[in-house]
Amino acid sequence: MTMRRTSVTMLRRSAAVFAAAITTIGWSMAPATAGITASRNPVSAGFADTFADPVIVRGDDGLYYAYGTSDPLREGEKVTHRIPMARSSDLQRWTYVGDAFKTLPPYASTSASLWAPDVRRIGSRWVLYATVTETSAGAGASAIGVATAPTPTGPWTWAPEPAVPPRAAPGGGWWWTFDPAQLTTPDGRKYLYYGSYFGGIWVSELTADGLRVTGPATRVAIDNKFEGAYVVRREGFYYLFASSANCCAGPTTGYSVSVGRSRSPLGPFTDRDGLRLDVSRAGGTPVIAPNGNRWVGTGHNGLVTDRRGQDWFVYHAIDRDDPFLDEPYGINERPMLIDRLDWLNGWPTVNGGAWASDGHDRPPPTPVPGRLLVSDEFADLGPTWEFVRPDPAVTVSGGALRWPVQGADLTGSGNDAGVLLRKPPEGSWIAETRVALPLGEDTVRNYQQAGLIAYADDDLFARLSAVAIWNTRQVEFGKEMPYAGKLSYGGTIVGAPGETVTWLRLAHHVDPVNGEHEYRPGVSRDGKHWTWGGVWTLPAGTSPRIGLIAHGGASPAVTASFDYLRFYKW
Repeated sequence: MTMRRTSVTMLRRSAAVFAAAITTIGWSMAPATAGITASRNPVSAGFADTFADPVIVRGDDGLYYAYGTSDPLREGEKVTHRIPMARSSDLQRWTYVGDAFKTLPPYASTSASLWAPDVRRIGSRWVLYATVTETSAGAGASAIGVATAPTPTGPWTWAPEPAVPPRAAPGGGWWWTFDPAQLTTPDGRKYLYYGSYFGGIWVSELTADGLRVTGPATRVAIDNKFEGAYVVRREGFYYLFASSANCCAGPTTGYSVSVGRSRSPLGPFTDRDGLRLDVSRAGGTPVIAPNGNRWVGTGHNGLVTDRRGQDWFVYHAIDRDDPFLDEPYGINERPMLIDRLDWLNGWPTVNGGAWASDGHDRPPPTPVPGRLLVSDEFADLGPTWEFVRPDPAVTVSGGALRWPVQGADLTGSGNDAGVLLRKPPEGSWIAETRVALPLGEDTVRNYQQAGLIAYADDDLFARLSAVAIWNTRQVEFGKEMPYAGKLSYGGTIVGAPGETVTWLRLAHHVDPVNGEHEYRPGVSRDGKHWTWGGVWTLPAGTSPRIGLIAHGGASPAVTASFDYLRFYKW
């Protein structure tokens, strides 16, 4: 098994992989004194073709300042900008104003890059935090660097020591000390959130000047699921926004943002269903995910409030039709996008649930099943079913289909896993199954999984499964497709599976404009309350079948048990 088969496949980041892209578009302008009324994305089009991991602050002069990860700004430029900066009066029209740094901090190795900045006003000066990817402590020893300036555009001066030094991981190597986000509480105490997939997200209190952490660190989000923290306080709650899945898989990038909240900045943070973010079956209420338009990889957010008090969600995304800055499988193009952040019943969502805007809002409707169209309760496997690579271990009895998880997979060119398929109904429908898959807690069982699949062929499918990803248990909606002579695979995270039993749904709709098949996944831990995730599409002109899978690793032995497959009118 290889790491590329799940949402942790692209976790090892490099400066050549982390970037952004855009297509120049027209603007819908609002007066500078009024703030945005509607955003035309990507807002970074006027000054850059890449502006990843963006964050925005409002300066003392009333202008807005944006900061992004170090990368080239334009296609073909080939020159890395160390934390590029831009300025705007209205959050829509942006002008590049230079790079924050010409030099690296004194403790950085010469090969280091600077990622994911966060900028705040602390006292009489501005403080900038950034990921320093390599330090003199050793290969892979990342840290959070810190610099100060009298204005939002500098000049920036590095502090001689990092705010968060490299952290040795138990068992060897270094935890990923990435993605800083600063918070000041009403009583004036200052905190810094940091971390990524290897090690999880942590919070530490800062010294009064904000230049270094002090005291013990607290982990607030599980490793191997979350990165890109951003925390705000609202109506007595602290909201932890965090990104999940792969940031940089080109046209199949499933990056998305979910949230938990707590009465304390130290957590524990729980989602709308009461699930904690720091446990093996971690929760997370969706804030934004791909919605079926051109934008995928919608993640790594910041927040900014305009002059009228409206909150705006700043993030990056990838145009699935133009996913790389220059050559295929090089730098992923990730422009800066801005959309309205709404608070519904105490929980944030982008564009009222429509998610990323693309000139018009087209919210993915919350799927609600209608009348039952087809029901297979697995009394037997009739002629409506067809196996791709039959597995003789599959049995049907007592109203259940039992499938020992195979040591095989569909991702990549191996294609040695079995797939059990049937033709779906015509039109719009919702497929549902109930699967029992006892994967335990915390232990590494990569990448055992079972669930539903929309299958065009071995190299073109969308797969929804409860899956073990290192020590976590997640529900992943993954897609594989051919692109530029290779196979591209990526996943988006839908929610948390049940301890043993998980209900899964795939809602299908054909886009009336382009004829694409759109699939939206849902997950439930009780069969009653559903969380709906991001959309994957399969091409117009294909006839995907729907079926079941149980694969990803045969050891230790575990059997998936499916109770039924039903199709409802939608």
